[in-house]
Amino acid sequence: MTSAPTRQWRRRVPDEPSGGGTLKRSLGRLDLTAMGVGTIVGAGIFVITGVAAAEKAGPSIVLSFMLAGTVCVLVALCYSELAAMVPVSGSAYTYTYATLGEAPAFLVGWNLLLEFVIAGSAVAIGWSGTTVSALKSLFGIEVPHAITAGPGEGGVVNLPAVLIIGVIVAVLVGEVGLTARIAKVLVGVTIGVLILVVAIGAPHIDAHNWVPFAPFGFGGIMGGAAIAFFAFLGFDVVAASAEEAREPRRDVPFAIIGTVLIATLLYALVAGVLTGMAPFAALDNGAPIATAFSALHIGWIGTVIVIASVIALTKGLLLIVYAAVRLGFAMARDRMLPERLAATGKRSTPAHLTLLLGAICATIAGLLPIHIVVELVNIGALSAFAVVCVGVLVLRRLEPDRERPFRTPLVPVVPLLALAGCVGLATTLDALTWVRFAVWVAIGLVVYYGYSRKRSTLA
Repeated sequence: MTSAPTRQWRRRVPDEPSGGGTLKRSLGRLDLTAMGVGTIVGAGIFVITGVAAAEKAGPSIVLSFMLAGTVCVLVALCYSELAAMVPVSGSAYTYTYATLGEAPAFLVGWNLLLEFVIAGSAVAIGWSGTTVSALKSLFGIEVPHAITAGPGEGGVVNLPAVLIIGVIVAVLVGEVGLTARIAKVLVGVTIGVLILVVAIGAPHIDAHNWVPFAPFGFGGIMGGAAIAFFAFLGFDVVAASAEEAREPRRDVPFAIIGTVLIATLLYALVAGVLTGMAPFAALDNGAPIATAFSALHIGWIGTVIVIASVIALTKGLLLIVYAAVRLGFAMARDRMLPERLAATGKRSTPAHLTLLLGAICATIAGLLPIHIVVELVNIGALSAFAVVCVGVLVLRRLEPDRERPFRTPLVPVVPLLALAGCVGLATTLDALTWVRFAVWVAIGLVVYYGYSRKRSTLA
């Protein structure tokens, strides 16, 4: 029996699930890549580009996206090694369990649940606002404020946000193949619109708008990268899908790295076109693409962008909630959370857990405005990414002879650079965010020592 002082450091390196339910392996390489790209390349590209350019980096936002993408590639290389070695659900939580031990793994999973649940709620609120705006501008339908905002914003409940989460939950309760098929269609539409934006906008670039290229200096490029990095969050949805991949050791690393490279290219191209079409200061609003194209007097492009934003938000919400469910499933199966949540039905999906997390997301989205709290999404993700980078180094030391179907190149340089990138970007976050994060971690420690440590599969 493990002694009490070391119990929280016990490790589990699974080759197969440790208990509870199992998931159906039905996802191929294209499915995984589409789900990863679908999570990253969401509505953020329609909004964050302009704000980051206007407030942080100017035209050098292109370099900011490339810098953020480079950090993500380094992290993705670390993810890929562990995903190939441990091809089950849980993403960074499972990897940490295999490398650093049970207590760190619980905290990583706890922080990622924070990221996914709040991100899902925020995206649902964004979907509501975009859809209500689209109904008014395209069809003249004005939805009452009372049912489009929570009590904190003078309304009663954000009903569209609640309803879209209900639709997403209904899809996720079905077979995972349905989720993958819907994701591929929505990803195709979104990428098609972004290619259209680049193709139409490129001939109208005015090079004078790129002068000065870095008006805020190197600090501006770094600040822009910190914001831009948040637009890349979500590529770990591929790692969370490992247990449902047909060939996880081959396809998961491919999809993780491919997802980040595709997203980096799209973000850099769109950012370059927008800052070339309009002065960067004019892009400081919630619709920078529409602003840049307004001078061209192409009426239909505005309609296309609005529709694409709704589609991007829909697929983003679908895949964020999917990732939250798969993470919670892995933790429940390890009995870090109540084991009954890991039960799978006839469709091989954790229906009870899907309904529970969907209800939590819907409650937050329906009643609360999401402002500064959204930064908790980013700090939760960065903390998990940093732990994965450490995990690669630890496991290389502890189990150097273990089979590695994919090996992170240039160890320890790549993991250390990825770790430095995560820490550096995390230091740019607001102090209040760190306080809230500390409170969430403290609650997690209470849950772990009061419940999980005594009931886990290794207890």
